[in-house]
Amino acid sequence: MPPKASRSYHDPLHGAITLHTGDPDEALLTQLIDTPAFQRLRRIRQLGPASLTFHGAESSRFTHSLGVMAIARRAFDQLQRRYPDLAPHRATVLVAALLHDIGHGPFSHTAEEVFGLQHEHWTRRMIRDLPEIHDALESRAAGLTEAVDQVYTHTHPVALVWQLVSSQLDCDRLDYLLRDSYFTGASYGQLDLDRILMALRFEPSSGRLVMAHKGMAAIEHYLVVRHFMYAQVYNHPKNISVTWLLERAFDRARTDLHMGKIEADPTVTAWLLAPDHPLVLDTYLAGDDIVFTYHLQRWRHSPDLLLADLCRRFLDRDLLKTLEVTRLTADQQTDLLAAVRTHLEQQGYSADYYSGLRRTWSRGYTTYNQGIDLHIDNAFVDIKTLSPLVQALSQSYERTWLLYPREIHPWLRQTWTAYSPGAGEGG
Repeated sequence: MPPKASRSYHDPLHGAITLHTGDPDEALLTQLIDTPAFQRLRRIRQLGPASLTFHGAESSRFTHSLGVMAIARRAFDQLQRRYPDLAPHRATVLVAALLHDIGHGPFSHTAEEVFGLQHEHWTRRMIRDLPEIHDALESRAAGLTEAVDQVYTHTHPVALVWQLVSSQLDCDRLDYLLRDSYFTGASYGQLDLDRILMALRFEPSSGRLVMAHKGMAAIEHYLVVRHFMYAQVYNHPKNISVTWLLERAFDRARTDLHMGKIEADPTVTAWLLAPDHPLVLDTYLAGDDIVFTYHLQRWRHSPDLLLADLCRRFLDRDLLKTLEVTRLTADQQTDLLAAVRTHLEQQGYSADYYSGLRRTWSRGYTTYNQGIDLHIDNAFVDIKTLSPLVQALSQSYERTWLLYPREIHPWLRQTWTAYSPGAGEGG
């Protein structure tokens, strides 16, 4: 049978994402999608363990990556119609958008906190070292592998090419804000994608991506959306609690593995020994949510009762509670944690595993990677200088949370009142 002339992926946000095999760039995309490394993203959740907080948050890095590519194609193709000289960069933008998250590990960003590995490093390594990806890129155009790598390092000579994939206003953020809002059920992420894309412009003399002035309100809205999604979804205190449990469970498993108290397959063994023992690429690719969740299921029956309980709490969603202590001074926070840990030890808990302080912070809008420039009065001006709203969104802020088992909540409620009279209870 002759190959199909097109392939469609039906996406809940973007509708039918159709790739035409008669288009050399899109034929390449279908080839990349079919590689085992990209198919692995089906087994890695977009929001890691956040489905324990938002039960609908079960979409994968695979669906997000397709969405980023779809937005990048819309954005680039309409820019190319205005600026035909951009045409040679189409493959670079689309491939970089599609593969930008191929290096994610189990539980997405949580793996970076647990195992000290950066997905950007592994993305670049896969594109360079996996023959099924590298050879496909070079068959399309000599030097395409290097051009895609320049996107990820922000060194591509045409700034627009990398700005569409990684900047203060990029196709990655546009998709994940919309997608994460949709799947978590939060209403904060309803940005005006059409208006934003219509306002994109190319500034030929510098090669930068800029915005038409008419897009200012849509960009302000986008930055407000981003602010609320971080405050209410990504930094939700229950997400902090879930991440804490995973970190402590794998930390304990690492200790037990060194002592010969537990068993793990070669993949998880190698991951637990990283980064002290660097992973080989095949072992990294063998790690996904399924493999690691299976081990948590095994370890919940471990003779090490501490490891078993940490795994049980994660699997059964018996999470630690959180109490915001931001308004306490640093010394008060430390004193409160010390009191909690003393009480936990008296109750028979291993206090370091069942209590701690965690901080979340947001830098707000910054001029990171050239910021967001608007074209106004024949000049290019950063949106922060024009918008009082963006100036407010540029302020960084930090929040601090105390984690503790719900079993000591009545005791902590009394103790917390002594630290902060009239304060509310933990989350």
